[in-house]
Amino acid sequence: MTLRLRPGVSTADTAYGAVLLDEQSGDYWQLNPTAASTVRRLTSGDGTAQAAAALAEEFGVDPARALEDVTTLVEQLRAARLVRP
Repeated sequence: MTLRLRPGVSTADTAYGAVLLDEQSGDYWQLNPTAASTVRRLTSGDGTAQAAAALAEEFGVDPARALEDVTTLVEQLRAARLVRP
């Protein structure tokens, strides 16, 4: 499943990760480097499992923990209505 930001949500890289901006409400969310890397992967075509495997490798974390973290991030993005359903 490829994650897609909903129309009106833009992203910008920062020195500390990235920022997602809801252009309609003006709300923004700061992503740490790990979350920013994960969102880039998910919006570039990686599925949840692929993004988690890359996260585990890149940051040296347990693959099960990485999958849990990616799943939680996706749930939070959905709850904030930043991604398409």
